[in-house]
Amino acid sequence: MFESQALAQKKYTDYKRSGVEWLYDIPSHWKVMRFKFLSSITTGSKNTEDKVDTGIYPFYVRSQTPERINSYSFDGEAILTAGDGAGVGKVYHYVNGKFDFHQRVYKFSDFKHTTGKFLFRYLQSNFFKVATLGEAKSTVDSLRLPLIQDFLVCFPENKAEQASIIDFMDLKSEQIEQTILFKERQIELLKERKQILIQQAVTRGLNPHAPMRDSDIEWIGEIPSHWTIKRAKYIFREVDERSPDGQQELLSVSHLTGVTPRSEKNVTMFMSEDYTGSKTCQKDDLIFNIMWAWMGALGVSNRAGIVSSAYGIYRQLHPDTLNPQYLEMLLKTTAYIAHYNKVSTGLHSSRLRFYGHMFMSMEIGFPDRDEQDAIVAHLDLESEKLNKAVDLLEQQITKLTEYKVTLINSAVTGKIKVPGVTEPKTQDMKVA
Repeated sequence: MFESQALAQKKYTDYKRSGVEWLYDIPSHWKVMRFKFLSSITTGSKNTEDKVDTGIYPFYVRSQTPERINSYSFDGEAILTAGDGAGVGKVYHYVNGKFDFHQRVYKFSDFKHTTGKFLFRYLQSNFFKVATLGEAKSTVDSLRLPLIQDFLVCFPENKAEQASIIDFMDLKSEQIEQTILFKERQIELLKERKQILIQQAVTRGLNPHAPMRDSDIEWIGEIPSHWTIKRAKYIFREVDERSPDGQQELLSVSHLTGVTPRSEKNVTMFMSEDYTGSKTCQKDDLIFNIMWAWMGALGVSNRAGIVSSAYGIYRQLHPDTLNPQYLEMLLKTTAYIAHYNKVSTGLHSSRLRFYGHMFMSMEIGFPDRDEQDAIVAHLDLESEKLNKAVDLLEQQITKLTEYKVTLINSAVTGKIKVPGVTEPKTQDMKVA
C-alpha cells in the first residue's frame, strides 16, 4: 500500500539547483540558508534534572533499532528533540538505551523563517549529514556548535506550506508506525506460539491422547505414563577438565543464545590474555552458567571449546540417553527455570548461584530416545515455518521504516509535493 502511494506522489512544477551537493535540485520558490540565520542557538546546561519537555518530539538514530517517531540509521548514536510554540529544542547524546543528561545541550529558539517543527523535521531527516560534516570522527564530536550553525537548510518561505508538509509527514508517520506496530505484535504472537509448541512437546509429547500420570514433582507436573523420571546424577557426571594451553575456541553461555562462540557475541566483554587452565567442554556437553541459571542461561554445546571456570559442565553417562536438542529445550522450559530460581542460593537475584549438587539432585522427566528424536524433528519443522513467517514480517518492517525515512526526507527537501500545497511564482534563490 505505502509503496504504491510513494509512486503516486506529485512533484513540484519547477525546480532549480540548490547549490548544495547532497540536496541536488529543490523547488524553484524554496530558499537555502544556513542554520545560524534561521534560529538562534544557545548552549544549555548539563543539569541532570533537565528533562524532555512535554509535547516535544523525541528522536534518536541508531544502527539497529529505530525509535518509534522517526529514524535514520547510521554508525553512531544521538538524540535530537525539538518543539514548536515556545521554540524549545534540545540535542542529546544517546547512551545504552537511556537519556544521558550529562551531555552538552543546544537550545534552538527565535525561529525567523521556519516553524520549529519544520526545522526539527529537516534536521531529523538530514541529521546524519550534520554528523559527517567537517573532520568529526564520531557522533558526539559531530555535535559541535559550528557544524550545526553552518548546516544548510532548504525550505519554503510560506509557513502555510511548511505546515502542510509537517501535517503530511505526521499523518504518514502515524500510518506507517501503526502498521509497524501491528506487524511487531504479529511477530510477538508467532514467537509466543513457538514457545508454547516447544513447551507442550518436550513436557507432554506429541500425542494429545496419551495416558498421563502425576509425577508428584513440582517442576515436572503431569507427564505421559510411559515416560521416565530420573535424578540428574543417574544421567550425568560433572566434568572439570582443564586446557593445557588455552588455545581452544572460547565459548559463552547466556539465557538468550545458549552456548555460542564468544567471537559471535555482539557485546563488549572482558577478554583474558591467557586462557590456560580454563575449563574445557566437548560436543554435546550440557553447560550451566552458574550465576545466571535462574534466568535460563544454559545450553548444550555443539562443539568442543573452553568456557569460564565458573560454569558447570555435565556429560551424559550414556551418550544416547538424551537427544542434545531435546535436553536443552526441556531444561529451558519455564517450570525447570523456576526450579533453578527456587533452589539457587544468594542474597538477591544478582547473587543467586545454581551449583552442581543442585543440578545433580534434580529429577528430569523424559521419553525414550526414539520419541525424543521424533519430538525434535517435529519442532524443527514447525519452528522453520514460524521462523519464516517472522523473517517475512521483519523484512516488511525494515522496508516500511526505510520508506518512512525516504518519504519524510523527500517531503522536507521538496522532492515531492504534498497535498494542499499551492505553488507560487518561481523566485530566485541564493545560498545564504
